Amino acid sequence: MDNVDLALVLAFDCSASVTYDEFGLMAGGCAAALRHDEVAAGLTTGPQGGSLCSVLLWSGRADQEVLVDWMRIGTQTELEDFAKQVENVPRIVRAGSTAIGEALLACEKLLQIAPAAARRRVIDMVGDGRSNDGTPPGPVRDRLAEAGVTINGLCVLHEEPDLLTSYTREVVGGPGAFVLQCQDFNGFAAAMRQKLQREIARIHTPGQPA
Repeated sequence: MDNVDLALVLAFDCSASVTYDEFGLMAGGCAAALRHDEVAAGLTTGPQGGSLCSVLLWSGRADQEVLVDWMRIGTQTELEDFAKQVENVPRIVRAGSTAIGEALLACEKLLQIAPAAARRRVIDMVGDGRSNDGTPPGPVRDRLAEAGVTINGLCVLHEEPDLLTSYTREVVGGPGAFVLQCQDFNGFAAAMRQKLQREIARIHTPGQPA
């Protein structure tokens, strides 16, 4: 497979604090964000002509599952195929605790088996609560950041209004890392679109380091 501009893992929280309706808003909102003209163009028209994307669901320390394996997105048709899979992803991960460190470890393994080299490697951690199970996220985040992986966050604040502080301190890191927030899952689609637009902007910025 040809090299890509971006390898992106979308890692979605499926812990007990996320209801099935909220999960549907998350999956549908992400699919809508992917279909946005600017996001779709950004994922398919970089210098390498495409991106790799995958979806991982996570909750407790033993509950991580790759629901959409790596897909190369280099055309509008491939983008739509991926968006449909995201939109219809089944929630088969047990609604358990919140093990962000274990989720990061699973994302790390997924990046290690990516089928093509990428100029940038990004993990999108999406959640509505701080880590309360398994490996602490901080040391895993530090190792990934040192290896050049960017971990960005999207915090849904309906359960924990101060979650942004926790994500900033323990989760996000690496080149150009940032964290965004939305008040509840009804605002998820707009926040996810903003997040993806910001991430792909680095692909198209002249002189921007990978």
